[in-house]
Amino acid sequence: MRRVLILHALLGTGHQSAARALGAAFTQLPGVEAIVEDSLDFVNPALSSLWKGAYKGLSERAANLYARLYRSSDTPDAGQAALSNLHGAEMGRVFFRKLERYVAETRPDAVIAVMSVPLALMSQLKVQGALGCPLYAVITDYVAHSTWLYPDVARYFVPSDFTAQLLTWQGLAPEQIQVTGIPVGAAIAAPKDQAEVRARRGLPADRPLLTVFGGGVDPAAIHFIVSQLLGAGRPLTLAVCAGRNEALLEALADLEGNDTVGMVKYGPIDFVDDMVVASDLVISKPGGLITSEVLARGRPMVAIAPLPGQEEPNADFLAATGAGVALRVPELAPAVALHLLSEPELLAHMAAGAARVGRPRAAGVIAEQVLHDLAQA
Repeated sequence: MRRVLILHALLGTGHQSAARALGAAFTQLPGVEAIVEDSLDFVNPALSSLWKGAYKGLSERAANLYARLYRSSDTPDAGQAALSNLHGAEMGRVFFRKLERYVAETRPDAVIAVMSVPLALMSQLKVQGALGCPLYAVITDYVAHSTWLYPDVARYFVPSDFTAQLLTWQGLAPEQIQVTGIPVGAAIAAPKDQAEVRARRGLPADRPLLTVFGGGVDPAAIHFIVSQLLGAGRPLTLAVCAGRNEALLEALADLEGNDTVGMVKYGPIDFVDDMVVASDLVISKPGGLITSEVLARGRPMVAIAPLPGQEEPNADFLAATGAGVALRVPELAPAVALHLLSEPELLAHMAAGAARVGRPRAAGVIAEQVLHDLAQA
């Protein structure tokens, strides 16, 4: 029985989703035990809460400062980055003694880091000989910040050819890099019929469906987008998914559909994939996971309000591959969306671009490659 330890850090939900998708992929293979853990669960709860709060506050309420810190800490030299990161990992190791002991007790055959925080500690252990198994990294944004670069990583699983090219330019050996995509749930690799999904979810079949994932966006911006679409006079269905953002649902309380534009509002849902499949066009922040899920279903996307730093390159990737549109000004989204919906050939071209770069089997490909490596060792 092979035991694979998959570590993430719950700074945003994307890393957790990728880790769980990867764990599920391993469990589908014979003779494998997959263990998925949040590395921050192994530090002092007060400290973990402080880190999570600081990350959320800095990235959401001080975006410009966050962007400056993110960019200034990036370096184009992989070797220099690895040495600097290793030094930082040694300084932070004292906070992760419990995780270090857990890894020693678990005795995995492979460790996979789906976030740079656990990758730092695991690389430190690997360099010092305290981790006796291969270490892998799964990068969950389309451009990898240099904080992902560490020595003794057996293989980097990356989202796209663009990501791989940038890493080789930084000095990472090409044989260390494998383009797989970002791990998404196995269900996304299974075909779904748009008409059937719409019928099951009670969504009209006779007009375009535009879905807005607005959970991480300023409620005022989403209110403007929705109000403009409701008054556009073009027949369509508008679905707004607020996720856990109760403030967004409250902000939209005064808006309702009309005879021309139907509207449905959702809070937390467990059928994001159904909404993507049902849609003709998606508007969303370009987080790594939602971007990969939309692309995996071959749906075009209008990217708005990217988090400065890691999400901006995700939006650039969408635009560069023809799979979507990247907007610096969210308030342009209604006009852009209506234009795309009125140009079927352009929308179809973007959908084809999304399908071309989408990788729905990423999790399975990674799992198979890791087991192949272990078999060859």
